[in-house]
Amino acid sequence: MTCLPRSHHLPVERVGRWAWHLLLGLCSAALSPGALAGAQVPGCFLSLFQGGATMCSETGSRYTGMLLLPLAIAAIIANLLLYFPNGQVLEPAKITDLVWFFHGFLGAGLLVMVPALMLLRGGGGGCCVHRCGMLFPVLLATQGTMGAVYCVVISSLGLLSGPFCDTGSGNYTYPFRNDSLEDNYLFNQPTWATCQEPEHIVLWNVVLFSILLGIGVVEAVLCLSQVISGLCDVYCGTCIGKGQVNITGL
Repeated sequence: MTCLPRSHHLPVERVGRWAWHLLLGLCSAALSPGALAGAQVPGCFLSLFQGGATMCSETGSRYTGMLLLPLAIAAIIANLLLYFPNGQVLEPAKITDLVWFFHGFLGAGLLVMVPALMLLRGGGGGCCVHRCGMLFPVLLATQGTMGAVYCVVISSLGLLSGPFCDTGSGNYTYPFRNDSLEDNYLFNQPTWATCQEPEHIVLWNVVLFSILLGIGVVEAVLCLSQVISGLCDVYCGTCIGKGQVNITGL
């Protein structure tokens, strides 16, 4: 598949010969790595695209969606488990406050699940008729990126501040919240015994908050890659969809 000839739609007289060659090179790189052979592109841009980049690729987007969907489901499950430390049902007042920020349910869960489902439907190929339509997948991917970053921030705070627990006095408190970074309980496992109730609450929180932190990082990278790819599609005005190529942006 090749880009449309220069005589179709693109006002060459307005952008000039150099700009036309640049756009042709970008479009060729988006469609196939081998298409660059006959394109007259400045050397600096040619070196960028010779590795072969795929823009508006339904296959790549679906693979990303296939990764994001199970990650979002895992984040929801991990967040749910935080409400039941060590499998116990506690009063809401005895649950760590940062759990109520719904960073797994909302951030790395629902906000990422929406763009994941969109990508699984075909990477937004149906929205690539014009540049305004191509912005919709970018907005969804941006939403997913923000949700994942939100999960990373709350999970990091949850790891640093520690759990809400009973230290033996019968009152629940945050025994590790005022620790300095050097003396943090994460690097001093014997101090975990400070929390007596719920049993193994420190290990429970560390494992689940770490899982959510890892999920958020991976989701943020995947969603951000879709944002960058979508912006490149909008900038180049190229799209591959059922044998059609649109470079006009109209």
